[in-house]
Amino acid sequence: MNRGTVIKGNLHGVAAAHREARFFLVMAWCMALMVVAGFAFNLAMGRSSFAVPFPYHFHAAVFFGWTALYVLQNTLVFRGNIALHRRLGKLALLFVPLIVLAGLWLTLTALRFRGGPPFFGQAEFLFVNICQLLAFAGLVGWAIGQCRHTDWHRRLMYGGMATLCSPGLARLLPLPFTIPHAFTVVFLAALVFPVIGMIADKRLHGRVHRAWLWTIALPLAALLLGEVIGDSEWALELTAEYVAGTPGGSRPPGPFLPPGL
Repeated sequence: MNRGTVIKGNLHGVAAAHREARFFLVMAWCMALMVVAGFAFNLAMGRSSFAVPFPYHFHAAVFFGWTALYVLQNTLVFRGNIALHRRLGKLALLFVPLIVLAGLWLTLTALRFRGGPPFFGQAEFLFVNICQLLAFAGLVGWAIGQCRHTDWHRRLMYGGMATLCSPGLARLLPLPFTIPHAFTVVFLAALVFPVIGMIADKRLHGRVHRAWLWTIALPLAALLLGEVIGDSEWALELTAEYVAGTPGGSRPPGPFLPPGL
């Protein structure tokens, strides 16, 4: 192989790496804007307000903090500031348990405060959320462990972010009309993100990286496990006992169409 061929190959590799970094940055912004749009839309429609218990505000702060960090990290990679990217990456070790804690705290609070979203069964809402939070933690934890393998690291992190985007995406979907399959509809809608990643891989590299399969498999397993547990008699009784005597206990335990729709 002559020197010119080597240089040409190196330049091609640099260009491909730049295009890949640009793709992940664009998708980071797409996911972030979708999350903001989902919550802003609900606020504008009067479905959400700031007059809610503290766990709602804590969850929002942690959730949007993670989203901002994810966008920033992809920006740093795109601009070639890998040193700062690695230093800030240590924040993920703090954010992951905080997100799991905030998500669980909000789920439990929402069940007693308003009974949870009406288009989800209460036990289903509790256990699918728990399983999805664990899927997020699993993907991001795995990504952190693969930080020396950029190809796996960025795809697994992307999958974790896509999983975490589901609540924002759900607020843009007509979920009341998808009862009793609302969680499945949210999962299928969120599936668009790893599918886009697969298409980008095929175009940039001529093949689909194996990491994308895990970004689908783990959230899917979490959904199925959460649905199975949430439909069990044990889970239904536990959830009913948890909301008994609270405003959330006054709604039907199963999914229902809100009045006026």
